[in-house]
Amino acid sequence: MATDSTTAASEAGPMISLTVEFGGGMELLFHHQHSHNVQIPRFYDPPSIAPTSSSSPAPPTAPAPLQGKKSDIRYLIWWLREYLLDDKNRPELFSQGETIRPGILILINSTDWELEGELEYELEEGDECVFISTLHGG
Repeated sequence: MATDSTTAASEAGPMISLTVEFGGGMELLFHHQHSHNVQIPRFYDPPSIAPTSSSSPAPPTAPAPLQGKKSDIRYLIWWLREYLLDDKNRPELFSQGETIRPGILILINSTDWELEGELEYELEEGDECVFISTLHGG
């Protein structure tokens, strides 16, 4: 069952719709839902997602339409951590710094993100991003 997620970020101007899916236990971190339909800003201001001394970065600033950096996987990881992750006190279960934690595979439209440019991949309307944990207890 998919859930829809939109936030105050929708005031940021043009938006893009994505399908984000979680597997291998990752769904437990994101409302116990396997699939989420999300809308994120088409553009963002990179300094607004830079790590700060506080435990939670400020929401991204809204650049003027058709300005700023196109939303990429780096921004999506930040957005998911800020707006969709259940336990805001344990972001290390999902990410490390601006990237994903080791042991999590990302597929972009069924292709390994390493072949798509990793953090630099610019998201497009209708993209499907799948996060799969390859770490299993024993």
